[in-house]
Amino acid sequence: MKTLTELELTSLIEAMLFVANKPMSVKSITSTLIEDVKITKKHVLSALQQLQKDYDQRGINLVEVASGYRFQANSQHSEFISLLFKEKAPKFSRAILETLALIAYRQPITRAEIEDIRGVAVSSYIIKTLQERNWIQVVGQKEVPGRPGLYGTTKDFLDYFALTSLAELPELMSVNDITIDN
Repeated sequence: MKTLTELELTSLIEAMLFVANKPMSVKSITSTLIEDVKITKKHVLSALQQLQKDYDQRGINLVEVASGYRFQANSQHSEFISLLFKEKAPKFSRAILETLALIAYRQPITRAEIEDIRGVAVSSYIIKTLQERNWIQVVGQKEVPGRPGLYGTTKDFLDYFALTSLAELPELMSVNDITIDN
């Protein structure tokens, strides 16, 4: 079993995060290295904190999302970085975004409850689109006749929106806070 200096471990974790195709959790980093390197969770956390500090004022940042840590472009550069990609980011309809917001804020929630709040039917296309992106999933059945599915968000939803938990969602405005200018 090899012992690494703090600098070597930080460098190794940095390389792992750069080549990983998805966020890596502390557990996955530790379990990947544990057979060959003398390492503890505390060492990994210390290295991750050092990397976050090192990248704090750079064009990319090390961020923690629901499923682990990943490097991502600094948000202040997003307008220019988007010029690199010929494809436009998918635009989602208001109905899809409303449905996703209701699921995120009210989960677990049934389709019928979403329809009651929105006042219109939720098409199968909306649910299918959100499930294909792996942003929502059926998390159970409601104990009522017909046992309808209860929807909730996934870690992929949190990762996409760079959140570590649902507690980081912005607070909802109350109806009394909304002003309409004429």
